Amino acid sequence: MFLFCPTCGNLLVVEEGPRCYRFACNTCPYVQNIERTVVSYKFPALKKVDDILGGQDAWKNVDSTEETCPKCEHHRAYFLQIQTRSADEPMTIFYKCCKPECGHRWKE
Repeated sequence: MFLFCPTCGNLLVVEEGPRCYRFACNTCPYVQNIERTVVSYKFPALKKVDDILGGQDAWKNVDSTEETCPKCEHHRAYFLQIQTRSADEPMTIFYKCCKPECGHRWKE
């Protein structure tokens, strides 16, 4: 928050007065005592982050395999293979439980 001098238009600075802090102009004699706490918050807008797996559409038309869900012990799971590291590393396999009420996701 910036305050400007109503007389000359320059930026006001905060200085310590005889009994309190005050806004003062460096170029003219304008002074205004600070009578209350002055607080101003400005939060930057966060960027929207994309889902690295493509969201819900990534799980459409994927194959399933015999893999046991660690949460519900169901014996089938959908899987995706995605290269998440450098080319000399193996692909990461992401699983999603086939049981609709579970839907647990894990990776290998």
